[in-house]
Amino acid sequence: MRRRRFLGLIAGAALPAMLCAEPAQAEGDAKKKTGGANFVAFNTLTGTINRGAGRRGVLTVDVGLDVPDGKLRELANQVLPRLRAAYVQAVLTYAAGLTSEAPPNPDVIAQALQRQTDLVLGRPGAKLLLGAVVMN
Repeated sequence: MRRRRFLGLIAGAALPAMLCAEPAQAEGDAKKKTGGANFVAFNTLTGTINRGAGRRGVLTVDVGLDVPDGKLRELANQVLPRLRAAYVQAVLTYAAGLTSEAPPNPDVIAQALQRQTDLVLGRPGAKLLLGAVVMN
């Protein structure tokens, strides 16, 4: 019986804290974590590389989009999964063609990803920003 009273006391004490935390959480959602107002962020893209002696490696690419046009940025946010799928496919295709001795070429990767951006969005206007290209 005392345990029930104790649990009720804990729940009653936690209720005001939960009610106050909700507006702060909504306020944090309005802020962007990276880039400016025109920036659309993506998770890291990875692709598998065949190395010598049957070993495998990983090609990691960080990307983002700079979309100054509001309507195009809204479209980019709506088709984010399609963009990510196109980017992953382009990185996997590029990684499959790499030899074990050759370093990755950021210019070729950027051109391929920019082409995919324009295809998925249906028109140019979004600029691909390449963050880091790491092969290990």
